[in-house]
Amino acid sequence: MKKLLTMTLACAMTLSLAACGSKAESPADSSADQNTAAPTETDAKTYKVAVINQLDHASLDEIANAVTAELDQISADKNVKIEYEVTSGQGDQTILKQLSDQAIADGVDAIIPIATTAAQIAALSAEETKTPVVYAAVSDPETAKLTGIDCVTGTSDALNTDFIMDMMFAQNPNTAKVGLLYSLSEPNSAKPIADAKAYLDTKGIEYVEQTANTNDEVVAAASALIAAGVDAVFTPTDNVIMAAELAIYEDLAKNGIPHYTGADSFVRNGAYATCGVNYTDLGAQTADLAYTAMTEGMDGMEDYYLMDGGIITVNTDTCALIGKQADYACFNSMGEVVEVTTTKD
Repeated sequence: MKKLLTMTLACAMTLSLAACGSKAESPADSSADQNTAAPTETDAKTYKVAVINQLDHASLDEIANAVTAELDQISADKNVKIEYEVTSGQGDQTILKQLSDQAIADGVDAIIPIATTAAQIAALSAEETKTPVVYAAVSDPETAKLTGIDCVTGTSDALNTDFIMDMMFAQNPNTAKVGLLYSLSEPNSAKPIADAKAYLDTKGIEYVEQTANTNDEVVAAASALIAAGVDAVFTPTDNVIMAAELAIYEDLAKNGIPHYTGADSFVRNGAYATCGVNYTDLGAQTADLAYTAMTEGMDGMEDYYLMDGGIITVNTDTCALIGKQADYACFNSMGEVVEVTTTKD
């Protein structure tokens, strides 16, 4: 059975791929005739990939763009042709199932689903054909039941919740009440929310939960946390909340409430700070894994590959809205700090 391995080994695997270009050569290529022309684009081996985004928002779009950019780079470097189509399930499981089933019917060589629900549905669709499913950004593959499946692997953006809580209390040691904002429909959120509660219980800190499943509900939930007088808000890598971040960040910040989140894309859309993985890197690594699965098979590949985090991202626009209490110099001793501004995409 495949087991967990960090992406440091995936990086080594990626480097090893660069040395394997000769695998595509036929015996004729190694003959004495040294004047044989290199294969033309029309001679290149063609692979078909379906990239299925769970829904459209900054984090998942960043991953999808990184996946396709890396597939293009692989095509150029390996003298192969990789055809891909990027679709979105719009957060609807029925649409996601239709997209996955259609990809199988189209005979794709691999499916790259982005986020947990998309990955679960793609794995189900590929159950009979054993088409490689190489997912991106599944925070808890074991809980999502995506481990131990021969045709399934991918990248995990598992969150270090305790570290983000440490950031929260480094910023404001007097934090007395914390808001937990997440969606019950997001499998990604279950474990980090449980971890956050355990952390806060240990410190004897009060917390207030608000859940939401639509943009309007997220706005209402944020307003409820403001009314409850929370000192800070925590949201894990929750796609539902991420999709609504631009609608809530100003109200939270203007009320002096820093929003700590599970990904830097939240912060680029107005949240205060995070420490997590770089989704561009994650997307590129996922594409590399997909190419390996298509060209070498999945024997020996791991259940999933855990991406390294360690980058603290802070939104300076949001700091200005929060005011003087948002002095993020305290993070300098905790890791590399990257400053960003709000991008309203």
